[in-house]
Amino acid sequence: MKPRTKWGLVCALALMGCGHSPPTHYYSLDAVPPTAPLVTGRMAPVQLGAVRLPDSLDRPEIVEHDARYRMAVRETDHWGAPLAPMIRRTLAQDLLARLPPGAFVLPGAPAPAGSRGIVVTVLDLRANTDGRMTFEGSWSLTDGDASAAVMTQDVSLSEPMRSASSPDIADAMSRVLGRLADRIAATLAERQ
Repeated sequence: MKPRTKWGLVCALALMGCGHSPPTHYYSLDAVPPTAPLVTGRMAPVQLGAVRLPDSLDRPEIVEHDARYRMAVRETDHWGAPLAPMIRRTLAQDLLARLPPGAFVLPGAPAPAGSRGIVVTVLDLRANTDGRMTFEGSWSLTDGDASAAVMTQDVSLSEPMRSASSPDIADAMSRVLGRLADRIAATLAERQ
């Protein structure tokens, strides 16, 4: 066999051995309808500020947790955007649907004088192998100065997942955020 032929055969075999990676799938979170009637009445405007996530969640891949302190990172299932901003956007849409017109100022928009702020701190947001999405965290209401909280409320929520598939994880996470928005809206209505 000629050296050129050998070299061509080696290259062809090398290319055949190079398979392709499985496709990457991208997922998003979506706003969900309120479980309670829309809050009515006048309310001082509020604006969703920061959503703080632990580093273990702030990653592009979807993560599932088991009961043995282990995380399963899904290499081919990714969030369609960074998770903290996506949670902030989804929670903003949820709050907009639950608060009276003019009571919610979109994140990043100029806020009128007298507006209050909302800061959400996520301690844990996990898809468990027992078929539940759990949220542990808190939200704080500020008087415009995000460093001084007027009130803080600890929150623990759980939603069932239809399966452990990534689409069902995204669905359950969206529903947990909707329930968080229900809680925030109800508390804001009580404080008026």
